[in-house]
Amino acid sequence: MTRPKPKPQVNGAEILDRLRAVIRQYVILPDTESLDAVVLWTAATHALPAWACAPRMVIRAPEKRCGKSRLLDTVEAACHNPLITVNASPAAVYRAIGTDDPPTLLIDEYDTIFGPAFAGSAEDLRGLLNAGHQRNRPALRYDANSQRVEKIPTFAMAAMAGIGAAPDTIEDRAVVIHMRRRAKHERALPWRVMRDRPVLAAIGAQLRDWLTEHLEELKAAEPVMPVEDRDADTWEPLIAVADLAGGDWPIRARTAAVTLTGAREETAANSDRIRLLADCRMVFATAGPDAEVLPTSHLIAQLRAMDEAPWADLTAMKLGALLREFEVKSDTIRFPTGQAKGYRRADFIDAWDRYCAPDGPDTPGEPYQPYQSYQPSSEPVRDLERYGSSRTSQDPVPGLTSNATAGTAGTATPTPPGHKPPRVHGHLRAVPPPDEATGTE
Repeated sequence: MTRPKPKPQVNGAEILDRLRAVIRQYVILPDTESLDAVVLWTAATHALPAWACAPRMVIRAPEKRCGKSRLLDTVEAACHNPLITVNASPAAVYRAIGTDDPPTLLIDEYDTIFGPAFAGSAEDLRGLLNAGHQRNRPALRYDANSQRVEKIPTFAMAAMAGIGAAPDTIEDRAVVIHMRRRAKHERALPWRVMRDRPVLAAIGAQLRDWLTEHLEELKAAEPVMPVEDRDADTWEPLIAVADLAGGDWPIRARTAAVTLTGAREETAANSDRIRLLADCRMVFATAGPDAEVLPTSHLIAQLRAMDEAPWADLTAMKLGALLREFEVKSDTIRFPTGQAKGYRRADFIDAWDRYCAPDGPDTPGEPYQPYQSYQPSSEPVRDLERYGSSRTSQDPVPGLTSNATAGTAGTATPTPPGHKPPRVHGHLRAVPPPDEATGTE
Protein backbone atom coordinates (compact mmCIF):
# COMPACT_ATOMS: atom_id res chain seq x y z
CA MET A 1 0.00 0.00 0.00
CA THR A 2 1.52 3.27 -1.08
CA ARG A 3 1.12 6.32 1.09
CA PRO A 4 0.05 9.57 -0.58
CA LYS A 5 2.91 11.95 -0.99
CA PRO A 6 2.67 14.97 1.29
CA LYS A 7 2.14 18.27 -0.44
CA PRO A 8 5.35 20.25 -0.82
CA GLN A 9 5.68 23.08 1.66
CA VAL A 10 4.95 26.42 -0.01
CA ASN A 11 7.19 29.32 0.91
CA GLY A 12 4.99 32.39 0.70
CA ALA A 13 7.89 34.79 1.25
CA GLU A 14 9.67 33.41 -1.81
CA ILE A 15 6.57 33.90 -3.97
CA LEU A 16 6.25 37.52 -2.81
CA ASP A 17 9.96 38.03 -3.44
CA ARG A 18 9.61 36.74 -7.01
CA LEU A 19 6.63 38.98 -7.70
CA ARG A 20 8.53 41.94 -6.30
CA ALA A 21 11.58 41.21 -8.45
CA VAL A 22 9.54 40.91 -11.65
CA ILE A 23 7.49 44.07 -11.11
CA ARG A 24 10.54 46.22 -10.48
CA GLN A 25 12.02 45.07 -13.80
CA TYR A 26 9.26 46.87 -15.68
CA VAL A 27 8.26 49.76 -13.41
CA ILE A 28 10.29 52.39 -11.55
CA LEU A 29 8.50 53.04 -8.29
CA PRO A 30 9.38 56.04 -6.12
CA ASP A 31 10.48 53.99 -3.12
CA THR A 32 10.68 50.46 -1.80
CA GLU A 33 7.68 50.93 0.48
CA SER A 34 5.50 51.56 -2.58
CA LEU A 35 6.85 48.45 -4.30
CA ASP A 36 6.18 46.31 -1.21
CA ALA A 37 2.66 47.72 -0.94
CA VAL A 38 1.88 46.88 -4.58
CA VAL A 39 3.14 43.32 -4.10
CA LEU A 40 1.10 42.76 -0.94
CA TRP A 41 -2.05 44.36 -2.38
CA THR A 42 -1.81 42.12 -5.45
CA ALA A 43 -1.40 39.06 -3.25
CA ALA A 44 -4.33 40.09 -1.04
CA THR A 45 -6.70 39.99 -4.03
CA HIS A 46 -6.37 36.19 -4.01
CA ALA A 47 -7.73 35.95 -0.46
CA LEU A 48 -10.78 38.24 -0.73
CA PRO A 49 -13.10 35.77 1.10
CA ALA A 50 -10.94 36.22 4.21
CA TRP A 51 -11.17 40.01 4.44
CA ALA A 52 -13.65 42.26 6.22
CA CYS A 53 -12.48 45.21 4.11
CA ALA A 54 -11.31 45.31 0.49
CA PRO A 55 -8.60 47.96 0.27
CA ARG A 56 -8.46 50.16 -2.79
CA MET A 57 -5.19 51.05 -4.47
CA VAL A 58 -4.79 54.45 -6.11
CA ILE A 59 -1.87 54.87 -8.51
CA ARG A 60 -1.58 58.60 -9.12
CA ALA A 61 0.91 60.74 -11.01
CA PRO A 62 1.37 64.48 -11.55
CA GLU A 63 1.77 64.12 -15.31
CA LYS A 64 1.63 61.58 -18.12
CA ARG A 65 4.49 59.12 -18.79
CA CYS A 66 5.06 58.32 -15.13
CA GLY A 67 4.48 54.57 -15.40
CA LYS A 68 1.07 54.40 -13.76
CA SER A 69 -0.60 52.42 -16.58
CA ARG A 70 2.40 50.10 -16.81
CA LEU A 71 2.15 49.38 -13.09
CA LEU A 72 -1.56 48.66 -13.51
CA ASP A 73 -0.66 46.23 -16.31
CA THR A 74 1.66 44.27 -14.01
CA VAL A 75 -0.99 44.18 -11.28
CA GLU A 76 -3.57 42.98 -13.81
CA ALA A 77 -1.32 40.10 -14.81
CA ALA A 78 -0.84 38.78 -11.26
CA CYS A 79 -4.04 39.67 -9.39
CA HIS A 80 -7.17 37.57 -8.94
CA ASN A 81 -9.71 37.52 -11.80
CA PRO A 82 -8.86 40.97 -13.21
CA LEU A 83 -11.48 43.17 -14.87
CA ILE A 84 -9.68 46.15 -16.40
CA THR A 85 -11.38 49.10 -18.07
CA VAL A 86 -10.73 52.71 -19.02
CA ASN A 87 -14.39 53.64 -18.64
CA ALA A 88 -17.50 51.83 -17.53
CA SER A 89 -21.05 52.62 -16.57
CA PRO A 90 -21.98 52.07 -12.93
CA ALA A 91 -24.60 49.53 -14.03
CA ALA A 92 -21.98 47.44 -15.82
CA VAL A 93 -19.67 47.53 -12.80
CA TYR A 94 -22.51 46.59 -10.43
CA ARG A 95 -23.38 43.56 -12.53
CA ALA A 96 -19.74 42.49 -12.86
CA ILE A 97 -19.09 42.68 -9.12
CA GLY A 98 -22.38 41.14 -8.04
CA THR A 99 -21.23 37.53 -8.43
CA ASP A 100 -20.11 34.77 -6.08
CA ASP A 101 -16.52 35.32 -7.26
CA PRO A 102 -16.19 39.09 -7.76
CA PRO A 103 -13.40 40.27 -10.03
CA THR A 104 -10.60 42.63 -9.13
CA LEU A 105 -11.75 45.91 -10.66
CA LEU A 106 -8.96 47.86 -12.38
CA ILE A 107 -9.73 51.35 -13.73
CA ASP A 108 -7.18 53.18 -15.88
CA GLU A 109 -7.34 56.91 -16.62
CA TYR A 110 -9.63 57.69 -13.69
CA ASP A 111 -9.01 61.39 -14.32
CA THR A 112 -11.30 61.06 -17.37
CA ILE A 113 -14.04 59.85 -15.01
CA PHE A 114 -13.57 61.92 -11.86
CA GLY A 115 -11.70 64.94 -13.28
CA PRO A 116 -12.92 68.56 -12.91
CA ALA A 117 -14.54 68.50 -16.34
CA PHE A 118 -16.71 65.58 -15.22
CA ALA A 119 -17.48 66.80 -11.71
CA GLY A 120 -20.68 65.25 -10.39
CA SER A 121 -21.19 62.94 -13.38
CA ALA A 122 -19.69 59.83 -11.75
CA GLU A 123 -21.18 59.95 -8.28
CA ASP A 124 -22.77 56.51 -8.68
CA LEU A 125 -19.40 54.97 -9.49
CA ARG A 126 -17.73 56.81 -6.63
CA GLY A 127 -20.45 55.60 -4.28
CA LEU A 128 -19.91 52.03 -5.47
CA LEU A 129 -16.16 52.23 -4.87
CA ASN A 130 -16.72 53.73 -1.43
CA ALA A 131 -19.34 51.18 -0.39
CA GLY A 132 -17.40 48.22 -1.75
CA HIS A 133 -14.56 48.85 0.68
CA GLN A 134 -16.54 47.07 3.39
CA ARG A 135 -18.61 43.91 3.47
CA ASN A 136 -22.39 44.04 3.73
CA ARG A 137 -22.81 47.37 1.94
CA PRO A 138 -25.05 46.32 -1.00
CA ALA A 139 -26.56 48.68 -3.51
CA LEU A 140 -30.34 48.65 -3.76
CA ARG A 141 -32.06 48.77 -7.14
CA TYR A 142 -35.72 48.41 -7.98
CA ASP A 143 -36.52 45.81 -10.62
CA ALA A 144 -39.65 46.98 -12.38
CA ASN A 145 -40.15 43.61 -14.08
CA SER A 146 -40.29 41.63 -10.85
CA GLN A 147 -41.50 44.62 -8.80
CA ARG A 148 -38.93 43.83 -6.15
CA VAL A 149 -36.04 45.63 -4.51
CA GLU A 150 -32.83 43.93 -5.56
CA LYS A 151 -29.65 43.83 -3.45
CA ILE A 152 -26.47 44.03 -5.51
CA PRO A 153 -23.18 43.19 -3.74
CA THR A 154 -20.46 45.83 -4.00
CA PHE A 155 -17.63 44.14 -2.09
CA ALA A 156 -14.55 43.72 -4.31
CA MET A 157 -10.92 44.74 -4.54
CA ALA A 158 -10.32 47.74 -6.81
CA ALA A 159 -7.30 49.63 -8.13
CA MET A 160 -7.27 52.85 -10.14
CA ALA A 161 -4.61 54.76 -12.07
CA GLY A 162 -4.76 58.35 -13.26
CA ILE A 163 -3.32 61.85 -13.29
CA GLY A 164 -3.86 63.95 -10.19
CA ALA A 165 -5.69 63.04 -7.02
CA ALA A 166 -8.57 60.60 -6.97
CA PRO A 167 -11.71 61.59 -5.06
CA ASP A 168 -10.75 62.06 -1.43
CA THR A 169 -13.31 59.56 -0.17
CA ILE A 170 -11.68 56.89 -2.35
CA GLU A 171 -8.10 57.79 -1.37
CA ASP A 172 -9.18 57.64 2.28
CA ARG A 173 -9.89 53.95 1.71
CA ALA A 174 -6.84 53.26 -0.41
CA VAL A 175 -3.18 52.41 -0.49
CA VAL A 176 -1.93 55.44 -2.44
CA ILE A 177 1.08 55.04 -4.75
CA HIS A 178 2.63 58.31 -5.95
CA MET A 179 4.32 57.68 -9.29
CA ARG A 180 6.86 59.99 -10.90
CA ARG A 181 8.54 60.21 -14.27
CA ARG A 182 11.60 58.02 -14.72
CA ALA A 183 14.94 59.80 -14.40
CA LYS A 184 17.62 59.49 -17.07
CA HIS A 185 19.71 57.12 -14.97
CA GLU A 186 16.79 54.81 -14.17
CA ARG A 187 16.23 51.82 -16.42
CA ALA A 188 13.18 49.60 -16.94
CA LEU A 189 12.55 46.76 -19.35
CA PRO A 190 9.93 47.30 -22.06
CA TRP A 191 6.62 45.58 -21.33
CA ARG A 192 5.38 43.17 -23.96
CA VAL A 193 2.03 41.65 -23.07
CA MET A 194 2.38 38.44 -25.11
CA ARG A 195 5.87 37.79 -23.78
CA ASP A 196 5.84 39.12 -20.23
CA ARG A 197 2.31 38.69 -18.91
CA PRO A 198 2.50 34.87 -18.64
CA VAL A 199 5.42 35.19 -16.21
CA LEU A 200 3.40 37.33 -13.83
CA ALA A 201 0.28 35.24 -14.37
CA ALA A 202 2.22 32.14 -13.27
CA ILE A 203 3.26 33.92 -10.07
CA GLY A 204 -0.36 34.96 -9.57
CA ALA A 205 -1.41 31.32 -9.81
CA GLN A 206 1.14 30.42 -7.14
CA LEU A 207 -0.23 33.17 -4.91
CA ARG A 208 -3.76 31.82 -5.42
CA ASP A 209 -2.77 28.25 -4.52
CA TRP A 210 -0.81 29.37 -1.45
CA LEU A 211 -3.39 31.77 -0.03
CA THR A 212 -6.40 29.58 -0.79
CA GLU A 213 -5.00 26.91 1.55
CA HIS A 214 -4.79 29.48 4.38
CA LEU A 215 -8.13 31.27 4.06
CA GLU A 216 -9.41 30.10 7.43
CA GLU A 217 -6.21 31.22 9.11
CA LEU A 218 -6.42 34.59 7.39
CA LYS A 219 -10.08 35.01 8.39
CA ALA A 220 -9.11 34.61 12.03
CA ALA A 221 -5.99 36.80 11.78
CA GLU A 222 -5.75 39.88 13.96
CA PRO A 223 -2.34 41.32 13.10
CA VAL A 224 -0.78 43.99 15.28
CA MET A 225 -1.33 47.21 13.34
CA PRO A 226 0.97 50.26 13.16
CA VAL A 227 -1.92 52.51 12.02
CA GLU A 228 -5.43 53.07 13.30
CA ASP A 229 -9.09 53.43 12.29
CA ARG A 230 -9.79 53.30 8.55
CA ASP A 231 -6.08 53.09 7.75
CA ALA A 232 -5.97 49.91 9.82
CA ASP A 233 -8.97 48.53 7.92
CA THR A 234 -7.20 49.22 4.63
CA TRP A 235 -3.81 47.80 5.59
CA GLU A 236 -4.91 44.79 7.65
CA PRO A 237 -5.26 42.39 4.67
CA LEU A 238 -1.79 43.35 3.40
CA ILE A 239 -0.17 42.92 6.81
CA ALA A 240 -1.99 39.63 7.40
CA VAL A 241 -0.54 38.30 4.13
CA ALA A 242 2.91 39.53 5.16
CA ASP A 243 2.67 37.82 8.55
CA LEU A 244 1.59 34.59 6.88
CA ALA A 245 4.56 34.78 4.50
CA GLY A 246 7.13 35.47 7.23
CA GLY A 247 10.74 36.33 6.48
CA ASP A 248 11.23 40.10 6.48
CA TRP A 249 7.77 40.74 5.01
CA PRO A 250 6.12 41.53 8.38
CA ILE A 251 8.59 44.38 8.89
CA ARG A 252 8.34 45.49 5.27
CA ALA A 253 4.54 45.60 5.41
CA ARG A 254 4.39 47.67 8.58
CA THR A 255 7.08 50.03 7.32
CA ALA A 256 5.10 50.54 4.11
CA ALA A 257 1.89 51.16 6.07
CA VAL A 258 3.47 53.85 8.23
CA THR A 259 5.36 55.50 5.37
CA LEU A 260 2.61 55.58 2.76
CA THR A 261 -0.11 56.55 5.23
CA GLY A 262 2.05 59.43 6.43
CA ALA A 263 2.81 60.51 2.86
CA ARG A 264 -0.90 60.48 2.00
CA GLU A 265 -1.74 62.65 4.99
CA GLU A 266 0.96 65.14 4.03
CA THR A 267 -0.40 65.53 0.49
CA ALA A 268 -4.10 65.25 1.29
CA ALA A 269 -6.28 68.25 0.55
CA ASN A 270 -8.01 69.14 3.79
CA SER A 271 -11.50 70.58 3.75
CA ASP A 272 -11.91 74.31 4.29
CA ARG A 273 -13.25 73.66 7.79
CA ILE A 274 -10.19 71.69 8.86
CA ARG A 275 -7.93 74.27 7.21
CA LEU A 276 -9.75 76.96 9.21
CA LEU A 277 -9.23 75.06 12.47
CA ALA A 278 -5.49 74.77 11.79
CA ASP A 279 -5.20 78.43 10.83
CA CYS A 280 -7.08 79.53 13.95
CA ARG A 281 -4.64 77.51 16.01
CA MET A 282 -1.80 79.34 14.29
CA VAL A 283 -3.38 82.73 15.10
CA PHE A 284 -3.72 81.81 18.78
CA ALA A 285 -0.13 80.51 18.82
CA THR A 286 1.13 83.76 17.28
CA ALA A 287 -0.76 85.77 19.88
CA GLY A 288 1.20 84.00 22.62
CA PRO A 289 0.51 81.42 25.33
CA ASP A 290 -1.35 83.95 27.47
CA ALA A 291 -3.91 84.72 24.75
CA GLU A 292 -6.86 82.74 26.05
CA VAL A 293 -9.40 84.86 24.17
CA LEU A 294 -9.27 86.81 20.90
CA PRO A 295 -11.76 89.27 19.43
CA THR A 296 -13.55 88.03 16.33
CA SER A 297 -12.30 91.07 14.41
CA HIS A 298 -8.68 90.28 15.28
CA LEU A 299 -9.08 86.61 14.37
CA ILE A 300 -10.61 87.47 10.99
CA ALA A 301 -7.93 90.09 10.25
CA GLN A 302 -5.13 87.59 10.93
CA LEU A 303 -6.80 84.90 8.84
CA ARG A 304 -7.26 87.27 5.91
CA ALA A 305 -3.58 88.24 6.09
CA MET A 306 -2.36 84.65 5.66
CA ASP A 307 -0.59 83.99 2.36
CA GLU A 308 -2.33 81.57 -0.01
CA ALA A 309 -5.21 81.08 2.41
CA PRO A 310 -8.84 81.04 1.19
CA TRP A 311 -9.98 83.63 3.72
CA ALA A 312 -9.84 86.86 1.70
CA ASP A 313 -13.63 87.29 1.88
CA LEU A 314 -14.11 85.79 5.33
CA THR A 315 -16.75 87.49 7.46
CA ALA A 316 -17.84 87.00 11.06
CA MET A 317 -20.95 85.17 9.84
CA LYS A 318 -18.98 82.81 7.59
CA LEU A 319 -16.44 82.19 10.35
CA GLY A 320 -19.20 81.29 12.79
CA ALA A 321 -20.91 78.99 10.28
CA LEU A 322 -17.69 77.09 9.51
CA LEU A 323 -16.73 76.64 13.16
CA ARG A 324 -20.22 75.76 14.35
CA GLU A 325 -19.87 72.21 13.01
CA PHE A 326 -17.06 71.68 15.55
CA GLU A 327 -19.16 73.14 18.39
CA VAL A 328 -16.95 76.21 18.49
CA LYS A 329 -19.04 79.36 18.95
CA SER A 330 -18.31 83.01 19.56
CA ASP A 331 -19.38 84.76 22.74
CA THR A 332 -19.60 88.26 24.12
CA ILE A 333 -16.35 88.71 26.03
CA ARG A 334 -14.97 91.63 28.05
CA PHE A 335 -11.66 92.85 26.61
CA PRO A 336 -9.48 95.74 27.88
CA THR A 337 -11.02 97.91 25.15
CA GLY A 338 -14.57 96.92 26.08
CA GLN A 339 -17.05 94.17 25.31
CA ALA A 340 -16.93 92.50 21.90
CA LYS A 341 -17.64 89.23 20.19
CA GLY A 342 -14.71 86.81 20.44
CA TYR A 343 -13.50 83.23 20.70
CA ARG A 344 -11.94 81.35 23.58
CA ARG A 345 -8.90 79.13 23.06
CA ALA A 346 -10.43 76.50 25.34
CA ASP A 347 -13.37 76.05 22.97
CA PHE A 348 -10.98 75.02 20.17
CA ILE A 349 -8.91 72.49 22.12
CA ASP A 350 -11.12 69.46 21.54
CA ALA A 351 -11.54 70.18 17.81
CA TRP A 352 -7.80 70.79 17.36
CA ASP A 353 -7.06 67.49 19.04
CA ARG A 354 -9.58 65.53 16.94
CA TYR A 355 -9.14 67.04 13.48
CA CYS A 356 -5.75 68.73 13.18
CA ALA A 357 -2.28 67.26 12.91
CA PRO A 358 -0.15 67.63 16.05
CA ASP A 359 1.58 71.01 16.22
CA GLY A 360 4.48 69.69 18.29
CA PRO A 361 6.39 66.49 19.11
CA ASP A 362 4.31 63.63 20.35
CA THR A 363 4.47 62.73 23.99
CA PRO A 364 6.00 59.36 24.74
CA GLY A 365 3.44 56.58 24.53
CA GLU A 366 3.18 52.85 24.35
CA PRO A 367 5.66 51.41 21.84
CA TYR A 368 4.30 50.01 18.61
CA GLN A 369 5.09 46.31 18.49
CA PRO A 370 5.64 44.80 15.04
CA TYR A 371 5.03 41.10 14.70
CA GLN A 372 6.64 39.06 17.49
CA SER A 373 5.95 35.49 18.35
CA TYR A 374 6.39 35.82 22.10
CA GLN A 375 7.04 38.45 24.75
CA PRO A 376 8.71 36.74 27.71
CA SER A 377 8.24 39.74 30.02
CA SER A 378 4.50 40.24 29.38
CA GLU A 379 1.34 38.64 28.09
CA PRO A 380 1.38 37.58 24.43
CA VAL A 381 0.19 40.21 21.99
CA ARG A 382 -2.13 37.74 20.25
CA ASP A 383 -3.09 34.08 20.41
CA LEU A 384 0.15 32.11 20.17
CA GLU A 385 -1.54 29.35 18.18
CA ARG A 386 -2.28 31.97 15.53
CA TYR A 387 0.80 34.15 15.80
CA GLY A 388 3.39 31.71 17.07
CA SER A 389 6.56 30.55 15.38
CA SER A 390 4.53 28.54 12.85
CA ARG A 391 3.10 31.79 11.44
CA THR A 392 6.40 33.36 10.45
CA SER A 393 10.04 32.41 10.45
CA GLN A 394 11.45 35.67 11.74
CA ASP A 395 12.76 36.11 15.26
CA PRO A 396 10.99 38.30 17.86
CA VAL A 397 11.39 41.96 16.96
CA PRO A 398 11.78 44.91 19.33
CA GLY A 399 9.13 47.58 19.11
CA LEU A 400 9.20 50.96 17.42
CA THR A 401 8.21 53.80 19.73
CA SER A 402 6.08 56.82 18.95
CA ASN A 403 8.91 59.23 19.72
CA ALA A 404 11.57 57.56 17.56
CA THR A 405 13.54 56.00 20.42
CA ALA A 406 14.65 52.40 20.65
CA GLY A 407 11.73 50.08 21.22
CA THR A 408 13.39 47.83 23.80
CA ALA A 409 15.95 48.92 26.36
CA GLY A 410 19.48 48.28 25.17
CA THR A 411 18.53 47.44 21.58
CA ALA A 412 18.12 49.34 18.36
CA THR A 413 15.30 49.14 15.85
CA PRO A 414 15.68 45.98 13.73
CA THR A 415 16.85 46.64 10.21
CA PRO A 416 16.79 43.97 7.50
CA PRO A 417 20.20 43.34 5.89
CA GLY A 418 21.27 46.05 3.47
CA HIS A 419 18.79 48.63 4.71
CA LYS A 420 19.63 52.24 5.52
CA PRO A 421 19.48 53.51 9.11
CA PRO A 422 15.88 54.16 10.16
CA ARG A 423 14.28 57.55 9.68
CA VAL A 424 11.44 59.25 11.49
CA HIS A 425 8.18 59.59 9.61
CA GLY A 426 4.88 60.69 11.10
CA HIS A 427 4.18 59.15 14.49
CA LEU A 428 6.37 56.05 14.07
CA ARG A 429 9.87 55.29 12.96
CA ALA A 430 9.91 53.51 9.63
CA VAL A 431 12.61 51.16 8.37
CA PRO A 432 13.52 52.02 4.75
CA PRO A 433 14.50 49.05 2.56
CA PRO A 434 17.43 49.09 0.10
CA ASP A 435 17.64 51.51 -2.82
CA GLU A 436 18.05 48.71 -5.34
CA ALA A 437 14.37 47.84 -5.03
CA THR A 438 13.38 51.07 -6.76
CA GLY A 439 15.25 50.07 -9.90
CA THR A 440 17.89 52.79 -9.80
CA GLU A 441 21.37 52.20 -11.10
